[in-house]
Amino acid sequence: MANTGAQSSAGGIQPAPGSELACALRSCKGALAGVAVFSGVSNILMLTGAIFMLQVYDRVLPSRSVPTLVGMAILAGALFIGQAVIDLVRGRIMTRIGAEVDEAVGGRVFTAVSRLPLFLGPQGDGLQPQRDLDSIRTFLSSPGPSALFELPWLPFYLAIIWSFHPILGITATCGAIVLVTLTAATEIFTRKPMGAAVLTGVRRNSYAEASRRNAEVLAAMGMGKRLHDHWREASREYLAQQQRVSDIVGGFGSFARALRLMLQSAMLGVGAWLVIEGEATAGIIIAGSILAGRALAPVDLAIAHWRNFVGARQSWRRLSNLLARLPLDAQPMALPVPSSNLTVDRIAIGAPGTQRIIVQSVEFRLDAGSVLGIIGPSGSGKSSLVRGLVGAWRPLAGRIKLDGAALDQWSPERLGRCIGYLPQDVELFAGTVGANIARFDPGPNAEAIVAAARAAGVHDLIVGLPNGYETQIGEGGTALSAGQRQRIALARALYGDPFLVVLDEPNSNLDMEGERALVEAILRIKARRGIVAIVAHRPNILTTVDYMLMMKEGQMHMFGTRECVLSKLFPMPQVNGEGLQPVSSSPQLPN
Repeated sequence: MANTGAQSSAGGIQPAPGSELACALRSCKGALAGVAVFSGVSNILMLTGAIFMLQVYDRVLPSRSVPTLVGMAILAGALFIGQAVIDLVRGRIMTRIGAEVDEAVGGRVFTAVSRLPLFLGPQGDGLQPQRDLDSIRTFLSSPGPSALFELPWLPFYLAIIWSFHPILGITATCGAIVLVTLTAATEIFTRKPMGAAVLTGVRRNSYAEASRRNAEVLAAMGMGKRLHDHWREASREYLAQQQRVSDIVGGFGSFARALRLMLQSAMLGVGAWLVIEGEATAGIIIAGSILAGRALAPVDLAIAHWRNFVGARQSWRRLSNLLARLPLDAQPMALPVPSSNLTVDRIAIGAPGTQRIIVQSVEFRLDAGSVLGIIGPSGSGKSSLVRGLVGAWRPLAGRIKLDGAALDQWSPERLGRCIGYLPQDVELFAGTVGANIARFDPGPNAEAIVAAARAAGVHDLIVGLPNGYETQIGEGGTALSAGQRQRIALARALYGDPFLVVLDEPNSNLDMEGERALVEAILRIKARRGIVAIVAHRPNILTTVDYMLMMKEGQMHMFGTRECVLSKLFPMPQVNGEGLQPVSSSPQLPN
């Protein structure tokens, strides 16, 4: 059972987007059938207590036979032990079914979580899909599903009670109808507050995550109390919704338990009346009461676990809808490693999850060995453009091509080997320095790691760390300074000698030594016939570029050789006989 999902993938059979959970559960149908069989046997063995009491009152006591009592007690004890073993095995099977569903869908959920911001933008709690999967697995491993397997046995117990006497059957059936009605009422009254609780919970978690990410800003600018107030308001709303759900479920659960006890007492009273009237034996009084309690126990259990059931059902629906919106990328035929050119064909780019176009009508072509500098004022679309160049944001119109093949014709893994990207906001991952440079390749090439570090001019810095390339940098690279993180991220971008290297303000945190290493790295890429695109505000880094692209209000304002664009941006002053006009020796590019 544990290899079902892997076999399906190996066989090339992929479930339809959104049906992964259902397919994972269907792959466990053999185990679920086993649970159903165990539940049936367990319910039959549940008759042991009632039959034992019936025989004691109707056979042992009248005959006063101690050997009969001892034999029946031994048999009943063996059956009770068998029932305990069956329930234990059933619970363990359900736990493993939950783990199998998680194993089959967990990778798909992780991929969806990591891709969600690229397609739908940052929406609330980004880890909610993982929590939804945890909720489903936890419910499958809980006693809740046992109630679903045992509810179909309710008519079986009622039929046995009817066989004792129709009046007892009518009494038990009326109690069952009332309990089932309470279960339906629990579903109706908890549906809306449970949905509202999830939404407010997501908002509360978003505030908490934002506070964690920006702890330094909150502390430095005294914003902690204000954000805490927003979180507290969301938390109070969340707790109010949760309390409402708990009150509803607890209320109906209390009524259900009281009703079940009342029904058992009613069964005793009705049975006693039947005995007085001579229509039943004394054993039927006790046996009928035990069977009535056992028949209604699954309903009571279902109400007690209804909150978890509703939560798991909502998680199932949300997760299925998310996976349907984010289908797996098809694996296209492997293309040769690009080596000739980059073509941008009148692209339009917008932020994921929004309809607003940030960049439009941008087109240019770069041949191998070219370096492009991208400049422009803040908010002109530079970072959005480079996100499109590396395939992080998909163009809304137009195409970006490597050697004539659009980026969507490459699998993400194969395209990633051809691209090096240094984002404006550097993010490293918990692990060693070497693992970060190697992009967590499971079989990294040590020589390639060192080569990338040398190309970024960070090798000497790394070997000076306590454990060299094996130094743990902590979550987000907190053990390093901003400049060290940027230089290691540059080495990561250069790992494997990618054909296209895109650098978004790569020198924002670099000192003079770091900038010299950056310039040398760009020249090496150019020498090996790669293509570099640089977003920069400082003009000194642009001495390495061949072409310049100036962005303005999301459009391509200028494009040409470096000399041509700079001559238009900073025209030489006219010289006359009366004297020379002063010219700034270090012109500032548009910012």
